Amino acid sequence: MIDRRSFLAGFAALAAARAAGAQSARKVYRIGILGTAAASDLAGPQPRSASILAFLRGMREQGYVYGEQFVTEVRGADGKLERFPGLATELVGRQVDVIVAPGPALSALKQATSTIPIVMAASSDPVGRGLVQSLSRPGGNITGLSLQSIDTMGKRLELLKELVPGAPSVAVLWDRGNVLFWPAAEAAARGRGWKLLPFEVRDVGQIEATFKAATDARASALLVDAGPILFPQRRRVAELAARNRLPAMYELRQFVEAGGLISYGVDINDIWRRAAVFVDKILKGAKPADLPVEQPTKFELVINLKAAKALGLTIPQSLLLRADEVIR
Repeated sequence: MIDRRSFLAGFAALAAARAAGAQSARKVYRIGILGTAAASDLAGPQPRSASILAFLRGMREQGYVYGEQFVTEVRGADGKLERFPGLATELVGRQVDVIVAPGPALSALKQATSTIPIVMAASSDPVGRGLVQSLSRPGGNITGLSLQSIDTMGKRLELLKELVPGAPSVAVLWDRGNVLFWPAAEAAARGRGWKLLPFEVRDVGQIEATFKAATDARASALLVDAGPILFPQRRRVAELAARNRLPAMYELRQFVEAGGLISYGVDINDIWRRAAVFVDKILKGAKPADLPVEQPTKFELVINLKAAKALGLTIPQSLLLRADEVIR
């Protein structure tokens, strides 16, 4: 006859063994990341990219440990936009659980898959680009966060005109990864009677020649896009603006931290951190179609006084008082 205590002890041991086995077999999620930088800057638990580092911090805040609950599968275009379609197809073929990507990579991903969930880490106009049906009901396999860069175009131009009130013409530098930038700038300027000069940057090797063309056209100030070509070259862009003595308004603060003059826009690293909230919801069973796109509520004005001094420019006190950060 089986002793009751022995039976219960054996049953408990069996249950514990099964639980341990289940724990050891727990799924490690594979999160795909398709970025504009080189893959070496995006990979691993301590990536060089500040944005990916912010995303991993967001995952930790959601309770995920890298290497235990998830790993990343990265692909990087290294500033070459033509690589996105091939990299998107390659990443989709890896059968990852969810993909996180910035605006320039999203169209290629939409073409590559209609089933793998995709989280936008900032798209300038997700509805206008046909990525989602609406902000409240995305309706497909894509959701995430918008950048609202297009919506704030007029504000950036107004701030630039306040900074350089006598500027007769403003050169607009945008790269081909953000085709909506110039039409939005042109529309914002048209209503205010301002003259803009368009300069599209198609590859990295064209940046210096574009600055020469802008100065030859007698531009007196710059409005600069933060697309996949110009953003990785932000230090060089800021240096060229200073060398050509052109006051420049940027879309993201990273340009100002790299030596640029002024920026107005969202905190892109915080956008990437917030992307982890969407990833968590999707991994727990939520459908992207049902997750409303999140819009930024805070925009920051950052001013670099050192850059202003080098340009011989006095920042109006009204701008300094409204700045979220002043770099001295």
